[in-house]
Amino acid sequence: MPKTALITGITGQDGAYLARLLLSKNYRVYGAFRRSSVLNLERLDYLGIRERVELVPLDLLDLSGIVRVLDRVKPDEVYNLAAQSFVAVSFEQPVVTGDITGLGAVRMLEGIRLVNPKIRFYQASSSEMFGKVQAVPQNEKTPFYPRSPYAAAKLYAHWMTVNYREAYGIFACSGILFNHESPLRGLEFVTRKITHAVARIKAGLERELRLGNLEARRDWGYAQEYVEAMWLMLQQDEPDDYVIATGETHSVREFAEAAFAAVNLDWREYVKTDPAFYRPAEVDLLVGDASRAKGKLGWCPKVTFQELVGIMVEADLERVGGK
Repeated sequence: MPKTALITGITGQDGAYLARLLLSKNYRVYGAFRRSSVLNLERLDYLGIRERVELVPLDLLDLSGIVRVLDRVKPDEVYNLAAQSFVAVSFEQPVVTGDITGLGAVRMLEGIRLVNPKIRFYQASSSEMFGKVQAVPQNEKTPFYPRSPYAAAKLYAHWMTVNYREAYGIFACSGILFNHESPLRGLEFVTRKITHAVARIKAGLERELRLGNLEARRDWGYAQEYVEAMWLMLQQDEPDDYVIATGETHSVREFAEAAFAAVNLDWREYVKTDPAFYRPAEVDLLVGDASRAKGKLGWCPKVTFQELVGIMVEADLERVGGK
């Protein structure tokens, strides 16, 4: 019998790519959305899978609603990707961030415990939990030191996932994903902000790009590859937590340089630094060690940093009609 999966956050970058992956494996895919939000299906349309996903209203603030959906859908697997996921916004809305990103995951876990503890659960943890890093590179045993309300909320959800696994025997996994990008990334994120601006500058629609800390370094991978790791985690004999990363680190400056070079422009002629884009507490260096994922899941990244930047720039050039 085909498996059934429920994905929260299906309208986001990871949700869309994960839905396409599961559909390719003959899953029946349900995508959860909040009734109170504007339903943006652009990413599902972009991937050509909108009509193949069954959308269900679900609010991570409502435990009774979660229970009803789980009871009706009867999923074999739940992927909790929904969150208030913007670090900058989390400083402005720490309570909302904690309620959705932190407690939302716990409500989903509690719903699984009440409805069917045999449901396999994936929690989208984040490399932001490492924050003020205590070791380089970071792996599953590296101490956490969150530097934003978003990271702190993710850390609470992460440890509660471990708690439900150990206390109730639920097959619950956390993927500690380092930064992963794609043409489906939102414009609020610095990588897509850069590639979108590059395309518009190349097309003569803009003249400059304003960025914050150019020296912040991240481990950037390709989102399409990272969702496969999510799926692999829930196919194992035993649940565990995994760092998913490339093991390479690059600065915002390097990303901008590569993006402008892809269209034969010199980034220094267009990029301006703006203090308005600095975070109250910056995370300077994130780089992951995905040895456990390679050893246990057989997962490793294939798309290089330069290839990723090129993929994103090309997609944005097509969007603005510059290619």
